[in-house]
Amino acid sequence: MANADRREKESQIPTNLRLLLILEEVAKRGVAVKPSDLIESLGLAKPTVHRLLLTAEAEGFLQRDLDGRSYGPGPRLRQLSVNTVSSEHLRTARLAILRGIADEIGETCNLAIPDREGMIYLDRVETKWPLRIQLPIGTQVPFHCTASGKMYLSTLRENTLDGFLSARKLNANTKKTITDPEALRAEILNIAQRGYSTDDEEFMPGMTAIAVPVLDEHERLVATLSVHAPTQRHELDSLMQFLSLLQFGASKISGLLAS
Repeated sequence: MANADRREKESQIPTNLRLLLILEEVAKRGVAVKPSDLIESLGLAKPTVHRLLLTAEAEGFLQRDLDGRSYGPGPRLRQLSVNTVSSEHLRTARLAILRGIADEIGETCNLAIPDREGMIYLDRVETKWPLRIQLPIGTQVPFHCTASGKMYLSTLRENTLDGFLSARKLNANTKKTITDPEALRAEILNIAQRGYSTDDEEFMPGMTAIAVPVLDEHERLVATLSVHAPTQRHELDSLMQFLSLLQFGASKISGLLAS
């Protein structure tokens, strides 16, 4: 786009709308975005884009990616998304879906969303059994050794996954936790192909879990739907019988997001 055309297009965008359009574009793309991409897609001038990016970064709505040039959602924008999907009418409908799954399976059902350091439980419906595993709403759990976390990792771009696997040591929560980066990579690729994830006592001894993705209208993961149980009631093979029920529930939650 020529500079004259860009200036004309920018003049048509109200000043108080420009930052909102940038935030919307970053959230919509689902990957870290370079200023040049925003200049091209939104038709804003280079100085305007850089000024607004610096403002959004300073206020915590955006943050720089590992390359130091691209921008992704910051903590305030991520919290805004959580507050949006937690609005009362959406949450009432979601909990009804989770409650139906939990009642049919007889085990705790969870909805989790990705954050920078792990998965955060957004909603849950507890099992009625007195023997249960307590992971309350707001709990953050690791990516590498939970069904929800591995499901999320399976949706990352290859270079982003490489960065995660090389960034730090993978801690062993149990003797079954996968701590070798290449072994975890193989597990993640397998999850991406089959479309669901498992936790066979990798996060907590005596607990199994399965998770499926909740997708938006662009087929991107926005959350995970999972069920976990003590091994006294369900070994992993036993829990797998409920996979189709979870997948059906995830599709219904995806429908709520699109409505």
